[in-house]
Amino acid sequence: MESLGISYRAIGPELVLAVTGVLVMLLEAFSPGRKRRDGILAAAGTVLAGGMALALWDEGPLLAFSRMIIVDGFRVFFTVVILLGTLLTIFISWTFLDEERIPPGEYFALLLFGAVGMTLLVASNDLVMVFLALETITIATYVLAGYRREDLRSMESALKYFILGAFSSAFLVYGIALVYGATRTTNLAEMARLVSGSLGRAEVVLLMAGVAMLLVGFGFKVATVPFHVWTPDVYEGAPTPVTAFLSTAPKAAGFAAFLRVFSLTFAPLGIGSVADQLASHWVAVVTAMSILSMTFGNFIAIAQTNIKRMLAYSSIAHAGYVLIGVLARDWAAVAFYLLVYTIMNLGCFAIVALWARRGDERVAIADYAGLGFRQPMLSFPLAIFLVSLAGFPGTAGFIAKFWLFKSAWGAGFPELVLIGVLNTVVSVYYYLYVVIVMFFREPKEEVARVPLSRAFVATLVVAVAGVFYLGLLPTRVFAILNAAQHLLAVGMR
Repeated sequence: MESLGISYRAIGPELVLAVTGVLVMLLEAFSPGRKRRDGILAAAGTVLAGGMALALWDEGPLLAFSRMIIVDGFRVFFTVVILLGTLLTIFISWTFLDEERIPPGEYFALLLFGAVGMTLLVASNDLVMVFLALETITIATYVLAGYRREDLRSMESALKYFILGAFSSAFLVYGIALVYGATRTTNLAEMARLVSGSLGRAEVVLLMAGVAMLLVGFGFKVATVPFHVWTPDVYEGAPTPVTAFLSTAPKAAGFAAFLRVFSLTFAPLGIGSVADQLASHWVAVVTAMSILSMTFGNFIAIAQTNIKRMLAYSSIAHAGYVLIGVLARDWAAVAFYLLVYTIMNLGCFAIVALWARRGDERVAIADYAGLGFRQPMLSFPLAIFLVSLAGFPGTAGFIAKFWLFKSAWGAGFPELVLIGVLNTVVSVYYYLYVVIVMFFREPKEEVARVPLSRAFVATLVVAVAGVFYLGLLPTRVFAILNAAQHLLAVGMR
């Protein structure tokens, strides 16, 4: 794999996002309160960063900055997914900022700085860079979770997120330290070379302990059972646009790092190597995490009366589905699933954010009674997103799950596929329950129609178009991802 040395082109998207974030903060300091200007600038910076990322598509696989940064097709694709999530979050935040009457500059800057950490995470080829990127993400998202400073629920969510996040970061640091002690390197490519051979008994023990701690750290970041405890409370208490952001972009970044560390660095080789010893343990643990996440998330979601908590447990269940792709070591299937999930979930939360109004006044599922025909511009898109999350044919959610399950079946995990299908059937209940409430229940009191901004309408158009395009015509995206996966396999040889 070719090395670029110190090439700022390799971190072009991150530089654009960081500079835009700083510029937004400076403009807010000298000319505060101009939401339209700050939002347009943040959106423009995000789009430009996406263009910089796409320009790297034909460059990889390459390494830069002492082999700590990698440029390949999957780094580019995950970067685009993260930036899409960031851009849509910026759009759905405009009404929220008006309702809450809070400074827009700091808010948009934090979104951009969080995106910097996420894009760095998917570009990381070194455990030190992985940790630095994760901390960049969490510092920004801690503040965003508690951005409604006068709301006790928001402050509580930020505090819980901070305490449990610090706890998980400690596991991650100790895991990195132990892995370094066993291999004398934090570079993932070098680590993969070392574990493909043999190590001393003491080094193997250290490596096992380190990998176990890395699993705990990554399990928290992607919200899988039993490391999910922060998710429902943080999703409920955080401002709804922030919840939309937390449930999509950081999850895509976390799974990208999860894949790069476990499915590549510690991949089973079938030759009796240290990697095979490791894989026999981490595959079993991740299998258990996947089953527990799917089952626990779906069954607990049934009992929820708050739509944000319901979507939080849904997010846990979807993390379990994604772990099936991690076990199958199918990068393309995981990347496609996370793209689809980002579109579906942001579409749901966009409508929840608008309907909830100031201070999340209407977040109970019962509050959606009668919405169906009174405001079809909200109810019909929400029904589409919920049906897609459930995996109905004709939607992107169906294609994404089908690809994951097909990959897992071919990789020798038929039991996981069966459990995944059964859990998908369970999830239909609570997704369709919201649709039934919207269209077949009368509201307890008359509620005024909610005005729709241009940014909100643009978000819905992009999300609905994405659900149907990826559900009916996914072959072009399939071809792009499969080509990237082939190049990645060649580059690792």
